[in-house]
Formats: sequence, structure tokens, C-alpha cells
Amino acid sequence: MTGIIAQNVGRTSGLIKAASGGGVWTLIKTLTASADSTLSFVDGTDDVVLDSTYPIYCFKFINIHPSDDSREFQFNLSSDGGSNYNVTKTTTIFEAYHKEDGTNGTLTYAGSDDLAQGTGFQPLTRSIGNDNDQSASGELWLFGLSSTTFVKHFIARTIAYIYSDYPFDEYIAGYGNTTSAVDAVQFKMSANNIDAGKIKLYGLGDS
Repeated sequence: MTGIIAQNVGRTSGLIKAASGGGVWTLIKTLTASADSTLSFVDGTDDVVLDSTYPIYCFKFINIHPSDDSREFQFNLSSDGGSNYNVTKTTTIFEAYHKEDGTNGTLTYAGSDDLAQGTGFQPLTRSIGNDNDQSASGELWLFGLSSTTFVKHFIARTIAYIYSDYPFDEYIAGYGNTTSAVDAVQFKMSANNIDAGKIKLYGLGDS
């Protein structure tokens, strides 16, 4: 037994040793949706850490399911402890999709969902279906949230089973255009509720 498997056998601390010097992952918080209008992670609230403790934070989304058909999963940032989720953002998106019947395979720039110095919520998926087997999963990475010098870079990748029976593979990147520390992140659907699914927040520290 060698490598990363051997490093993690018997670890009871909740930390996961990453491969090739990739640091240590710490699970900070898991939120489980149950017809929630929003899911929020606020530094210092309910054991959430979003400060200088970690240089990198990662959210993992598992089977996010909307209450209504054809809803986008979105996020926004706060620099005032969650009082307002309106950090100015500039973003870019490209996507790949392919219908179940084999038609319409496409790779394209998704200009309709990017932001140019916008304060609104940034879509992470296309319009997820709400059939029993439809959902979205993926991850969002945020860098240097506590910096008071630099803007706040983020990258995301998601896969959604959308209402019209396509898998949509989204690549999103951008920055929160603020030199204030970002201390809260909120997720919601473009309308109505997050019916089900989990969001896990990890901190990634030095190896």
C-alpha cells in the first residue's frame, strides 16, 4: 500500500492528505437542502470558516435539485458578513452539451450568463430539470478571500441534467472586483427553492 492511499489510512482527524504535495483538505461545513430558498456560508456562524485560515476554499455540490423545472443554480459573494450579497464580478463561461438522442453536440462561449462588472448572482449551471432523476453537481474554488490587496478569483465546473434532457458541462471563471475581504457565500436557484442536495465547504491548507 503506497502513495496517497497509504497516507490516508487510519486518519481520524477528518483531514484528507492530497496527492503530490497538494495540501490538506479540511471539511468545514455541510449544508443539506430541504426546500430552502438560499443556502449561506457565513464566516463565524454555525462553525463556518471563511477567513485567512485557508488560502483556498472549495465548495462541492452533490445532486442539487430544484423545486421547479428549468432553474439555474447560482452564487454570490458578501464582504459584510452576509448582510448583502452583491460583490461586483466580472466572469466568463464556456460550455459543452449533447442531447440524449445524439444530436446537438456543441462547445460554445456562453455569453448570456457572464457578468461584466455586475453585482447579481452568477449562474453555475444551465436550467436544471426537476424530474426525480435530474440534478446538478460540481465544484466552486475561491482564492485569497481574506486579502485586502487583491481581487478575489474563482473558478467553477458543473454538470447539470437540464429540463430538455441534455447534459450541460459548464466552465466558469472570474473575479470579485473588491479588495475587501470576502466573508460569506450564498447559493440559490434563479427562482423558488433548492428542493434537495448537499453543499460541502472545504478549506485547503499547506501540506
